[in-house]
Amino acid sequence: MSERLAGWRELGSAALLPKLLIVLLGVWMNAADALVTATIMPSVSADLGGYAAFSWAVAGFLIGSVIAGASAGRVSEMFGLGPASSFAGIVFAIGCGLSAAAPNISAFLVGRLVQGVGSGWFGGFAMVAIVQLFPERQLARVFAIIAGVWGVATLLGPLVGGLFAQAGNWRAVFWIFLGQAVIFAFLAPVLFREAKAKADRRAIPWLQLAMVAAAISAIALADLVGSMAGSLALIFGGFAVLVLMVAVDGRAEVRLLPHRAGDPRTIVGAGYLSIFALAGASMPFTIYVPPIFQQLNGFSPLQAGYLVTSLALSWTLAAFVVSNVVSGKEGPWIASGTSLIALGAVAQAFAVPTNVIWLVAVSGAVMGCGFGLSTSLTNRLLLRHLAQDDQAIGSAALLTSRQIGGAVGAALAGVLVNMVGFGEGLSDATAQGAAGTVFAAAIPLAILGALAAGLMTRWRA
Repeated sequence: MSERLAGWRELGSAALLPKLLIVLLGVWMNAADALVTATIMPSVSADLGGYAAFSWAVAGFLIGSVIAGASAGRVSEMFGLGPASSFAGIVFAIGCGLSAAAPNISAFLVGRLVQGVGSGWFGGFAMVAIVQLFPERQLARVFAIIAGVWGVATLLGPLVGGLFAQAGNWRAVFWIFLGQAVIFAFLAPVLFREAKAKADRRAIPWLQLAMVAAAISAIALADLVGSMAGSLALIFGGFAVLVLMVAVDGRAEVRLLPHRAGDPRTIVGAGYLSIFALAGASMPFTIYVPPIFQQLNGFSPLQAGYLVTSLALSWTLAAFVVSNVVSGKEGPWIASGTSLIALGAVAQAFAVPTNVIWLVAVSGAVMGCGFGLSTSLTNRLLLRHLAQDDQAIGSAALLTSRQIGGAVGAALAGVLVNMVGFGEGLSDATAQGAAGTVFAAAIPLAILGALAAGLMTRWRA
Protein backbone atom coordinates (compact mmCIF):
# COMPACT_ATOMS: atom_id res chain seq x y z
CA MET A 1 0.00 0.00 0.00
CA SER A 2 2.82 2.41 0.86
CA GLU A 3 4.41 1.78 -2.56
CA ARG A 4 1.13 2.66 -4.26
CA LEU A 5 0.81 5.87 -2.26
CA ALA A 6 4.40 6.77 -3.07
CA GLY A 7 3.70 6.19 -6.74
CA TRP A 8 0.71 8.54 -6.73
CA ARG A 9 2.71 11.14 -4.78
CA GLU A 10 5.41 11.04 -7.44
CA LEU A 11 2.82 11.55 -10.18
CA GLY A 12 1.47 14.53 -8.27
CA SER A 13 4.90 16.08 -7.80
CA ALA A 14 5.93 19.45 -9.19
CA ALA A 15 8.09 17.66 -11.75
CA LEU A 16 5.31 15.50 -13.25
CA LEU A 17 1.93 17.04 -12.40
CA PRO A 18 2.10 20.05 -14.78
CA LYS A 19 3.07 17.75 -17.66
CA LEU A 20 0.24 15.39 -16.79
CA LEU A 21 -2.28 18.24 -16.69
CA ILE A 22 -1.34 19.55 -20.15
CA VAL A 23 -1.58 16.02 -21.59
CA LEU A 24 -5.01 15.65 -19.97
CA LEU A 25 -6.14 18.98 -21.43
CA GLY A 26 -5.41 17.62 -24.90
CA VAL A 27 -7.20 14.37 -24.08
CA TRP A 28 -10.19 16.32 -22.74
CA MET A 29 -10.54 18.40 -25.90
CA ASN A 30 -10.34 15.26 -28.03
CA ALA A 31 -12.82 13.32 -25.89
CA ALA A 32 -15.40 16.01 -25.21
CA ASP A 33 -15.59 17.24 -28.80
CA ALA A 34 -17.56 14.26 -30.14
CA LEU A 35 -20.24 14.29 -27.44
CA VAL A 36 -20.60 18.07 -27.41
CA THR A 37 -20.95 18.18 -31.18
CA ALA A 38 -23.50 15.34 -31.24
CA THR A 39 -25.61 17.33 -28.78
CA ILE A 40 -25.53 20.66 -30.63
CA MET A 41 -25.71 19.44 -34.24
CA PRO A 42 -29.53 19.67 -34.46
CA SER A 43 -29.27 23.34 -33.44
CA VAL A 44 -26.39 23.91 -35.88
CA SER A 45 -28.34 22.37 -38.75
CA ALA A 46 -31.49 24.31 -37.92
CA ASP A 47 -29.51 27.56 -37.83
CA LEU A 48 -27.33 26.97 -40.89
CA GLY A 49 -29.68 24.80 -42.96
CA GLY A 50 -27.35 21.83 -43.11
CA TYR A 51 -29.44 18.72 -42.53
CA ALA A 52 -28.20 17.16 -45.78
CA ALA A 53 -24.62 17.40 -44.52
CA PHE A 54 -25.43 16.25 -40.97
CA SER A 55 -23.10 13.25 -40.98
CA TRP A 56 -20.24 15.29 -42.47
CA ALA A 57 -19.76 17.02 -39.10
CA VAL A 58 -18.46 13.65 -37.88
CA ALA A 59 -17.07 12.17 -41.10
CA GLY A 60 -15.07 15.31 -41.97
CA PHE A 61 -13.71 15.55 -38.43
CA LEU A 62 -12.58 11.91 -38.54
CA ILE A 63 -10.95 12.28 -41.96
CA GLY A 64 -8.85 15.11 -40.57
CA SER A 65 -8.05 13.05 -37.46
CA VAL A 66 -6.93 10.03 -39.51
CA ILE A 67 -4.55 12.06 -41.65
CA ALA A 68 -3.10 14.02 -38.74
CA GLY A 69 -2.81 11.03 -36.43
CA ALA A 70 -0.88 9.06 -39.03
CA SER A 71 1.57 11.92 -39.50
CA ALA A 72 2.02 12.74 -35.80
CA GLY A 73 5.19 10.73 -35.31
CA ARG A 74 6.97 12.25 -38.28
CA VAL A 75 5.81 15.80 -37.45
CA SER A 76 7.02 15.55 -33.83
CA GLU A 77 10.36 14.20 -35.08
CA MET A 78 10.77 17.04 -37.57
CA PHE A 79 9.83 19.96 -35.32
CA GLY A 80 10.13 18.68 -31.76
CA LEU A 81 7.27 17.62 -29.52
CA GLY A 82 6.77 21.00 -27.85
CA PRO A 83 6.54 23.15 -31.00
CA ALA A 84 4.52 20.46 -32.80
CA SER A 85 2.01 20.24 -29.93
CA SER A 86 1.74 24.02 -29.84
CA PHE A 87 1.00 24.02 -33.57
CA ALA A 88 -1.68 21.37 -33.01
CA GLY A 89 -3.32 23.67 -30.48
CA ILE A 90 -3.24 26.55 -32.97
CA VAL A 91 -4.76 24.39 -35.72
CA PHE A 92 -7.52 23.18 -33.40
CA ALA A 93 -8.19 26.77 -32.30
CA ILE A 94 -8.47 27.90 -35.94
CA GLY A 95 -10.94 25.11 -36.62
CA CYS A 96 -13.01 26.10 -33.59
CA GLY A 97 -13.01 29.73 -34.73
CA LEU A 98 -14.15 28.75 -38.23
CA SER A 99 -17.00 26.66 -36.82
CA ALA A 100 -18.01 29.28 -34.29
CA ALA A 101 -18.15 32.09 -36.84
CA ALA A 102 -19.53 29.99 -39.71
CA PRO A 103 -22.16 31.87 -41.79
CA ASN A 104 -23.27 28.65 -43.51
CA ILE A 105 -22.95 24.89 -43.24
CA SER A 106 -20.06 24.69 -45.71
CA ALA A 107 -17.90 26.98 -43.59
CA PHE A 108 -18.90 25.03 -40.48
CA LEU A 109 -17.80 21.76 -42.06
CA VAL A 110 -14.46 23.24 -43.08
CA GLY A 111 -14.01 24.20 -39.45
CA ARG A 112 -14.81 20.66 -38.36
CA LEU A 113 -12.24 19.25 -40.78
CA VAL A 114 -9.58 21.58 -39.41
CA GLN A 115 -10.59 20.66 -35.85
CA GLY A 116 -10.16 17.02 -36.79
CA VAL A 117 -6.58 17.67 -37.89
CA GLY A 118 -5.77 19.38 -34.60
CA SER A 119 -7.50 16.65 -32.62
CA GLY A 120 -5.64 13.90 -34.45
CA TRP A 121 -2.35 15.55 -33.60
CA PHE A 122 -3.45 15.93 -29.96
CA GLY A 123 -3.89 12.17 -29.75
CA GLY A 124 -0.62 11.31 -31.48
CA PHE A 125 1.47 13.85 -29.60
CA ALA A 126 -0.08 12.82 -26.27
CA MET A 127 1.19 9.27 -26.76
CA VAL A 128 4.68 10.58 -27.57
CA ALA A 129 4.59 12.84 -24.51
CA ILE A 130 3.53 10.03 -22.18
CA VAL A 131 6.37 7.76 -23.30
CA GLN A 132 8.96 10.54 -23.33
CA LEU A 133 8.10 12.42 -20.15
CA PHE A 134 6.89 9.81 -17.63
CA PRO A 135 8.89 6.95 -16.09
CA GLU A 136 7.75 3.47 -17.06
CA ARG A 137 6.60 2.78 -13.49
CA GLN A 138 3.97 5.55 -13.89
CA LEU A 139 2.52 4.59 -17.27
CA ALA A 140 -0.29 2.42 -15.88
CA ARG A 141 -1.40 5.25 -13.58
CA VAL A 142 -1.26 7.80 -16.42
CA PHE A 143 -3.44 5.66 -18.66
CA ALA A 144 -5.89 5.05 -15.81
CA ILE A 145 -6.23 8.81 -15.31
CA ILE A 146 -6.76 9.27 -19.05
CA ALA A 147 -9.59 6.72 -18.90
CA GLY A 148 -11.06 8.77 -16.07
CA VAL A 149 -10.92 11.92 -18.20
CA TRP A 150 -12.87 10.12 -20.90
CA GLY A 151 -15.45 9.21 -18.26
CA VAL A 152 -15.72 12.83 -17.12
CA ALA A 153 -16.11 13.93 -20.74
CA THR A 154 -18.91 11.38 -21.08
CA LEU A 155 -20.82 13.09 -18.29
CA LEU A 156 -19.98 16.73 -18.99
CA GLY A 157 -19.93 16.72 -22.80
CA PRO A 158 -23.70 16.51 -23.29
CA LEU A 159 -24.25 18.87 -20.36
CA VAL A 160 -22.06 21.59 -21.87
CA GLY A 161 -23.44 21.17 -25.37
CA GLY A 162 -27.03 20.84 -24.19
CA LEU A 163 -26.99 23.94 -22.00
CA PHE A 164 -25.57 26.14 -24.75
CA ALA A 165 -27.91 24.69 -27.38
CA GLN A 166 -30.92 25.27 -25.15
CA ALA A 167 -29.78 28.85 -24.66
CA GLY A 168 -29.68 29.26 -28.44
CA ASN A 169 -25.93 29.90 -28.43
CA TRP A 170 -24.25 26.80 -29.83
CA ARG A 171 -21.43 28.95 -31.23
CA ALA A 172 -20.20 29.65 -27.69
CA VAL A 173 -19.20 25.98 -27.35
CA PHE A 174 -16.56 26.40 -30.03
CA TRP A 175 -15.32 29.70 -28.60
CA ILE A 176 -14.79 27.91 -25.26
CA PHE A 177 -12.85 25.13 -26.95
CA LEU A 178 -10.83 27.76 -28.81
CA GLY A 179 -9.79 29.30 -25.50
CA GLN A 180 -8.69 25.91 -24.16
CA ALA A 181 -6.71 25.25 -27.34
CA VAL A 182 -4.89 28.58 -26.99
CA ILE A 183 -3.91 27.68 -23.41
CA PHE A 184 -2.63 24.31 -24.65
CA ALA A 185 -0.66 25.96 -27.47
CA PHE A 186 0.96 28.40 -25.03
CA LEU A 187 1.93 25.85 -22.36
CA ALA A 188 2.92 22.83 -24.46
CA PRO A 189 6.35 24.14 -25.60
CA VAL A 190 7.26 24.95 -21.99
CA LEU A 191 6.07 21.72 -20.38
CA PHE A 192 7.21 19.42 -23.21
CA ARG A 193 10.68 20.96 -23.60
CA GLU A 194 12.34 17.94 -21.98
CA ALA A 195 10.87 15.52 -24.52
CA LYS A 196 12.96 14.28 -27.40
CA ALA A 197 10.51 12.66 -29.76
CA LYS A 198 11.91 9.83 -31.81
CA ALA A 199 9.33 8.72 -34.33
CA ASP A 200 9.60 5.17 -35.56
CA ARG A 201 8.25 6.05 -38.99
CA ARG A 202 10.56 8.03 -41.23
CA ALA A 203 7.91 8.99 -43.75
CA ILE A 204 4.16 9.36 -44.09
CA PRO A 205 1.97 7.01 -46.18
CA TRP A 206 0.40 9.84 -48.18
CA LEU A 207 -0.96 7.63 -50.97
CA GLN A 208 -2.89 5.40 -48.57
CA LEU A 209 -4.20 8.39 -46.63
CA ALA A 210 -5.39 10.02 -49.87
CA MET A 211 -7.17 6.80 -50.81
CA VAL A 212 -8.88 6.68 -47.41
CA ALA A 213 -10.06 10.28 -47.75
CA ALA A 214 -11.31 9.62 -51.29
CA ALA A 215 -13.18 6.47 -50.22
CA ILE A 216 -14.95 8.13 -47.29
CA SER A 217 -15.80 11.17 -49.36
CA ALA A 218 -17.31 9.01 -52.11
CA ILE A 219 -19.55 7.22 -49.61
CA ALA A 220 -20.61 10.46 -47.93
CA LEU A 221 -21.39 12.11 -51.28
CA ALA A 222 -23.55 9.22 -52.43
CA ASP A 223 -26.78 10.90 -51.35
CA LEU A 224 -26.14 14.02 -53.45
CA VAL A 225 -26.14 12.44 -56.90
CA GLY A 226 -29.93 12.26 -57.15
CA SER A 227 -30.30 8.66 -58.31
CA MET A 228 -30.25 5.25 -56.67
CA ALA A 229 -27.82 3.89 -59.27
CA GLY A 230 -25.41 6.76 -58.71
CA SER A 231 -25.63 6.41 -54.93
CA LEU A 232 -24.93 2.68 -55.04
CA ALA A 233 -22.03 3.25 -57.44
CA LEU A 234 -20.39 5.73 -55.05
CA ILE A 235 -20.98 3.52 -52.00
CA PHE A 236 -19.54 0.37 -53.56
CA GLY A 237 -16.83 2.43 -55.23
CA GLY A 238 -15.82 3.84 -51.88
CA PHE A 239 -15.55 0.37 -50.36
CA ALA A 240 -13.59 -0.82 -53.39
CA VAL A 241 -11.08 2.00 -52.86
CA LEU A 242 -10.71 0.99 -49.19
CA VAL A 243 -10.01 -2.61 -50.19
CA LEU A 244 -7.54 -1.39 -52.80
CA MET A 245 -5.87 0.81 -50.18
CA VAL A 246 -5.28 -2.24 -47.97
CA ALA A 247 -3.75 -4.10 -50.92
CA VAL A 248 -1.55 -1.15 -51.84
CA ASP A 249 -0.51 -0.70 -48.22
CA GLY A 250 0.56 -4.34 -47.95
CA ARG A 251 3.12 -3.80 -50.73
CA ALA A 252 4.20 -0.28 -49.81
CA GLU A 253 7.58 0.59 -48.33
CA VAL A 254 5.92 3.11 -46.01
CA ARG A 255 2.82 1.50 -44.56
CA LEU A 256 -0.27 2.78 -42.77
CA LEU A 257 -1.12 -0.66 -41.36
CA PRO A 258 1.11 -3.49 -40.05
CA HIS A 259 1.93 -6.67 -41.96
CA ARG A 260 -1.06 -9.04 -42.47
CA ALA A 261 -3.53 -6.34 -41.46
CA GLY A 262 -5.39 -6.91 -44.71
CA ASP A 263 -5.70 -10.68 -44.29
CA PRO A 264 -8.75 -11.61 -42.16
CA ARG A 265 -7.48 -15.19 -42.00
CA THR A 266 -4.86 -14.03 -39.49
CA ILE A 267 -5.25 -12.78 -35.93
CA VAL A 268 -3.92 -9.36 -36.93
CA GLY A 269 -6.15 -9.02 -39.99
CA ALA A 270 -9.28 -10.20 -38.19
CA GLY A 271 -8.56 -7.87 -35.28
CA TYR A 272 -8.23 -4.74 -37.38
CA LEU A 273 -11.31 -5.67 -39.41
CA SER A 274 -13.27 -6.03 -36.19
CA ILE A 275 -12.10 -2.65 -34.90
CA PHE A 276 -13.02 -0.97 -38.20
CA ALA A 277 -16.48 -2.50 -38.48
CA LEU A 278 -17.51 -2.04 -34.85
CA ALA A 279 -16.48 1.62 -34.86
CA GLY A 280 -18.71 2.17 -37.87
CA ALA A 281 -21.60 0.41 -36.14
CA SER A 282 -21.62 2.92 -33.28
CA MET A 283 -22.05 6.01 -35.47
CA PRO A 284 -25.80 5.93 -36.27
CA PHE A 285 -26.76 5.96 -32.59
CA THR A 286 -24.28 8.71 -31.70
CA ILE A 287 -25.16 11.04 -34.58
CA TYR A 288 -28.89 10.61 -35.19
CA VAL A 289 -30.57 9.78 -31.88
CA PRO A 290 -30.33 13.40 -30.57
CA PRO A 291 -32.13 15.06 -33.52
CA ILE A 292 -34.74 12.27 -33.75
CA PHE A 293 -35.75 12.64 -30.11
CA GLN A 294 -35.64 16.41 -30.17
CA GLN A 295 -38.10 16.40 -33.06
CA LEU A 296 -40.44 13.54 -32.14
CA ASN A 297 -40.47 13.75 -28.34
CA GLY A 298 -39.82 17.43 -27.81
CA PHE A 299 -36.61 16.68 -25.96
CA SER A 300 -34.26 19.51 -25.13
CA PRO A 301 -30.72 19.27 -26.51
CA LEU A 302 -29.54 18.33 -23.02
CA GLN A 303 -32.03 15.47 -22.64
CA ALA A 304 -31.28 14.12 -26.11
CA GLY A 305 -27.56 14.34 -25.51
CA TYR A 306 -27.78 12.19 -22.42
CA LEU A 307 -29.44 9.43 -24.42
CA VAL A 308 -26.17 9.17 -26.33
CA THR A 309 -24.33 9.18 -23.01
CA SER A 310 -25.93 5.83 -22.13
CA LEU A 311 -23.55 4.26 -24.65
CA ALA A 312 -20.47 6.21 -23.59
CA LEU A 313 -21.00 5.84 -19.84
CA SER A 314 -21.62 2.08 -19.95
CA TRP A 315 -18.48 1.78 -22.11
CA THR A 316 -16.41 3.51 -19.42
CA LEU A 317 -17.86 1.44 -16.56
CA ALA A 318 -17.47 -1.88 -18.37
CA ALA A 319 -13.86 -1.04 -19.25
CA PHE A 320 -13.03 -0.96 -15.54
CA VAL A 321 -14.60 -4.42 -15.10
CA VAL A 322 -12.04 -5.99 -17.45
CA SER A 323 -9.08 -3.85 -16.42
CA ASN A 324 -7.60 -6.74 -14.40
CA VAL A 325 -8.11 -9.54 -16.94
CA VAL A 326 -4.79 -11.36 -17.20
CA SER A 327 -2.90 -11.81 -20.45
CA GLY A 328 -4.05 -14.85 -22.39
CA LYS A 329 -7.60 -14.78 -20.99
CA GLU A 330 -9.02 -12.09 -23.29
CA GLY A 331 -10.91 -14.40 -25.68
CA PRO A 332 -14.20 -14.95 -23.82
CA TRP A 333 -14.47 -11.28 -22.86
CA ILE A 334 -13.86 -10.14 -26.44
CA ALA A 335 -16.40 -12.61 -27.80
CA SER A 336 -18.99 -11.58 -25.22
CA GLY A 337 -18.38 -7.88 -25.74
CA THR A 338 -18.57 -7.92 -29.52
CA SER A 339 -21.72 -10.06 -29.37
CA LEU A 340 -23.26 -7.41 -27.12
CA ILE A 341 -22.36 -4.72 -29.67
CA ALA A 342 -24.20 -6.65 -32.39
CA LEU A 343 -27.13 -7.23 -30.03
CA GLY A 344 -27.17 -3.51 -29.20
CA ALA A 345 -27.28 -2.56 -32.89
CA VAL A 346 -30.29 -4.83 -33.47
CA ALA A 347 -31.96 -3.54 -30.29
CA GLN A 348 -31.46 0.06 -31.43
CA ALA A 349 -33.14 -0.69 -34.76
CA PHE A 350 -36.23 -1.80 -32.86
CA ALA A 351 -36.07 0.68 -29.96
CA VAL A 352 -35.44 4.02 -31.67
CA PRO A 353 -38.56 3.95 -33.92
CA THR A 354 -40.75 3.35 -30.82
CA ASN A 355 -39.58 6.67 -29.27
CA VAL A 356 -39.63 4.98 -25.84
CA ILE A 357 -36.80 6.61 -23.95
CA TRP A 358 -35.90 3.76 -21.61
CA LEU A 359 -35.75 1.25 -24.46
CA VAL A 360 -33.42 3.49 -26.41
CA ALA A 361 -31.22 4.13 -23.36
CA VAL A 362 -30.98 0.40 -22.65
CA SER A 363 -30.11 -0.39 -26.27
CA GLY A 364 -27.34 2.21 -26.14
CA ALA A 365 -26.07 0.87 -22.83
CA VAL A 366 -25.93 -2.69 -24.20
CA MET A 367 -23.76 -1.56 -27.11
CA GLY A 368 -21.59 0.58 -24.83
CA CYS A 369 -21.10 -2.31 -22.41
CA GLY A 370 -19.97 -4.44 -25.32
CA PHE A 371 -17.39 -1.88 -26.35
CA GLY A 372 -16.15 -1.57 -22.78
CA LEU A 373 -15.71 -5.32 -22.36
CA SER A 374 -13.94 -5.86 -25.68
CA THR A 375 -12.06 -2.77 -26.87
CA SER A 376 -9.05 -2.63 -24.55
CA LEU A 377 -8.62 -6.41 -24.60
CA THR A 378 -8.81 -6.50 -28.40
CA ASN A 379 -6.09 -3.86 -28.50
CA ARG A 380 -3.93 -5.82 -26.08
CA LEU A 381 -4.36 -9.12 -27.90
CA LEU A 382 -3.58 -7.53 -31.24
CA LEU A 383 -0.43 -5.80 -30.02
CA ARG A 384 0.83 -9.06 -28.53
CA HIS A 385 0.65 -10.77 -31.93
CA LEU A 386 2.32 -8.05 -33.97
CA ALA A 387 5.78 -8.59 -35.36
CA GLN A 388 8.47 -6.76 -33.42
CA ASP A 389 9.08 -4.24 -36.20
CA ASP A 390 5.35 -3.57 -36.42
CA GLN A 391 4.82 -2.54 -32.79
CA ALA A 392 4.92 1.20 -33.41
CA ILE A 393 2.89 1.25 -36.60
CA GLY A 394 0.48 -1.31 -35.17
CA SER A 395 -0.21 0.84 -32.11
CA ALA A 396 -0.99 3.84 -34.29
CA ALA A 397 -3.16 1.68 -36.56
CA LEU A 398 -5.51 0.85 -33.65
CA LEU A 399 -6.69 4.45 -33.63
CA THR A 400 -6.46 4.84 -37.40
CA SER A 401 -8.66 1.78 -38.06
CA ARG A 402 -11.21 2.98 -35.51
CA GLN A 403 -11.34 6.46 -37.03
CA ILE A 404 -11.66 5.15 -40.58
CA GLY A 405 -14.48 2.86 -39.48
CA GLY A 406 -16.21 5.70 -37.67
CA ALA A 407 -15.99 7.94 -40.71
CA VAL A 408 -17.37 5.22 -42.99
CA GLY A 409 -20.20 4.47 -40.54
CA ALA A 410 -21.10 8.16 -40.34
CA ALA A 411 -21.06 8.49 -44.12
CA LEU A 412 -23.24 5.41 -44.67
CA ALA A 413 -25.73 6.58 -42.06
CA GLY A 414 -25.91 9.97 -43.78
CA VAL A 415 -26.70 8.34 -47.11
CA LEU A 416 -29.52 6.28 -45.62
CA VAL A 417 -31.25 9.07 -43.73
CA ASN A 418 -31.02 11.50 -46.64
CA MET A 419 -32.76 8.92 -48.82
CA VAL A 420 -35.84 9.35 -46.61
CA GLY A 421 -35.76 13.15 -46.83
CA PHE A 422 -33.71 14.04 -43.75
CA GLY A 423 -31.53 16.34 -45.82
CA GLU A 424 -34.53 18.49 -46.77
CA GLY A 425 -35.16 19.47 -43.16
CA LEU A 426 -36.14 18.00 -39.81
CA SER A 427 -39.84 17.19 -39.50
CA ASP A 428 -41.85 14.46 -37.82
CA ALA A 429 -41.93 12.51 -41.08
CA THR A 430 -38.20 12.76 -41.80
CA ALA A 431 -37.25 12.05 -38.18
CA GLN A 432 -39.45 8.95 -38.12
CA GLY A 433 -38.05 7.88 -41.47
CA ALA A 434 -34.50 8.31 -40.17
CA ALA A 435 -35.32 6.29 -37.05
CA GLY A 436 -36.52 3.41 -39.19
CA THR A 437 -33.64 3.34 -41.67
CA VAL A 438 -30.41 4.58 -40.10
CA PHE A 439 -29.60 1.32 -38.30
CA ALA A 440 -29.56 -0.54 -41.60
CA ALA A 441 -25.96 0.67 -41.69
CA ALA A 442 -25.16 -0.36 -38.11
CA ILE A 443 -26.42 -3.94 -38.05
CA PRO A 444 -24.28 -5.49 -40.83
CA LEU A 445 -21.20 -3.63 -39.62
CA ALA A 446 -21.78 -4.85 -36.05
CA ILE A 447 -22.28 -8.44 -37.17
CA LEU A 448 -19.17 -8.29 -39.35
CA GLY A 449 -17.18 -6.92 -36.43
CA ALA A 450 -18.41 -9.63 -34.06
CA LEU A 451 -17.63 -12.39 -36.56
CA ALA A 452 -14.14 -10.99 -37.17
CA ALA A 453 -13.54 -10.85 -33.41
CA GLY A 454 -14.65 -14.47 -33.14
CA LEU A 455 -12.10 -15.48 -35.76
CA MET A 456 -9.38 -13.51 -34.00
CA THR A 457 -9.97 -15.23 -30.65
CA ARG A 458 -10.47 -18.67 -32.23
CA TRP A 459 -7.06 -18.54 -33.87
CA ARG A 460 -5.27 -17.19 -30.84
CA ALA A 461 -2.36 -19.32 -29.74
